[in-house]
Amino acid sequence: MQARMNHPAMVVPEAMKALQALSETTKQGLPEKLLELVHLRASQINGCSVCVYMHPKLARRAGETDERLFSVAAWRDAPYFTEAERAALALTEALTRLSDREDAVPDAVWNEADKRFDEHELAALILAVATINVWNRLNVAVRQPVGTWKV
Repeated sequence: MQARMNHPAMVVPEAMKALQALSETTKQGLPEKLLELVHLRASQINGCSVCVYMHPKLARRAGETDERLFSVAAWRDAPYFTEAERAALALTEALTRLSDREDAVPDAVWNEADKRFDEHELAALILAVATINVWNRLNVAVRQPVGTWKV
């Protein structure tokens, strides 16, 4: 597989800097393993092969287990996730699938996340989901090949 064009974040270096800076800000206050679970789930939904390949590697480096990584797509039925992780994954799905329901982020999803995270953590989580969705859309648009970005 070959990309349709050079990656937009490489063509516009200021975009790369901005996206990397935004990604760094989300790491303040949230565990790296949680962020990687969120990145993986959004990437699965969006069909971003680059990120589905890359984020489990990053999660393993952070101490995540294969058992949990293999279960992310079916997190509701897997016993491996904490209530906070479940709230984050539910919010990730809602924010990634905005047009799939009339109420994009149902109160039940929001309230559960709000109960598990303080305001700063919740803000960082929302920014993390938004950021991975940007990366997913860029990669999918140009058909970025898996393995191009080494981690």
